[in-house]
Amino acid sequence: MSKHTDAAEVLLERKGCAGVITLNRPKFLNALNLSMIRHIYPQLKNWEQDPETFLIIIKGTGGKAFCAGGDIRVISEAGKANQKIAQDFFREEYTLNNAIGSCRKPYVALIHGITMGGGVGLSVHGQFRVATEKSLFAMPETAIGLFPDVGGGYFLPRLRGKLGYFLALTGFRLKGRDVYAAGIATHFVDSEKLGMLEEDLLALKSPSKENIADVLDAYHAKSKIDQDKPFILEEHMDNINSWFSANTVEQIIENLQQDGSSFALEQLKIINKMSPTSLKITLRQLIEGSSKTLQEVFTMEYRLSQACMGGHDFYEGVRAVLIDKDQSPKWKPADLKEVTDEDLNNYFKSLGSNDLKF
Repeated sequence: MSKHTDAAEVLLERKGCAGVITLNRPKFLNALNLSMIRHIYPQLKNWEQDPETFLIIIKGTGGKAFCAGGDIRVISEAGKANQKIAQDFFREEYTLNNAIGSCRKPYVALIHGITMGGGVGLSVHGQFRVATEKSLFAMPETAIGLFPDVGGGYFLPRLRGKLGYFLALTGFRLKGRDVYAAGIATHFVDSEKLGMLEEDLLALKSPSKENIADVLDAYHAKSKIDQDKPFILEEHMDNINSWFSANTVEQIIENLQQDGSSFALEQLKIINKMSPTSLKITLRQLIEGSSKTLQEVFTMEYRLSQACMGGHDFYEGVRAVLIDKDQSPKWKPADLKEVTDEDLNNYFKSLGSNDLKF
């Protein structure tokens, strides 16, 4: 039983004991659009109820990317024209992310290749995430006037120490085994073994969660690539924990300036290029998200998404990074001190009957 839709932008197939979701837009690095979300969500719900489906696997085609993010150019155009898709996309994307987080069937995401933004939302809330030496993780939203959404407010503050705050504000990229070391992935497998791993999972007979974990653990134990390499941020973790424990972006910047080491100054340079509004939204999103449930985080993030659609920086960020590619966005306001607490409170305000509810 297969469903192939919309020139098959996503393939939904029952194979062996599993339901398999294949993101199939390799030319666009499997970027997620609304039509794909609308195919994946009902199928995920069906498989969750189906007694013959014991596990769900999600992967990307083309070898370069699992999913490089949401198709934000389209959302930017729609938001500018005030079209409803700018509401629907985020609402339905977060609803899918939540369904993955609460899925009662084991969910295995093969995050081989680029996995950013919306691609993280399709994987990180699932029970098992398998990275390879080709994995490339980032939440780069502050560079485009957005914030690390898709549940970033939940999973980022729960990474060790202040690592998630660092990743969120700088958009720092993690590669290969570091994606596992950071706690984004649950397992690491050499990419040449990925096909065999999938076959072994599909061949399981009525597997329990433990049976699936055993297969993943065995492949993880046999993986050799970069086995003894320390986590790339290991030597900086104590500093990261101290710099990013501040409650304001201004204080984080001051901490980096006072430290003055080359690593600190490099991060400072990066943070100074980001949207001041995005930086402030993001820090508060993570601080608040650290004590919220996943569903409460999605409700909060939906409010933020709609405020960003009504603002300036998202459109300017998409223009500078994705359309004109001049990499020099003109943020408004351009300075952190011009982003007031009142501005910030407005981003977090309830949307009343338009709130995302579960």
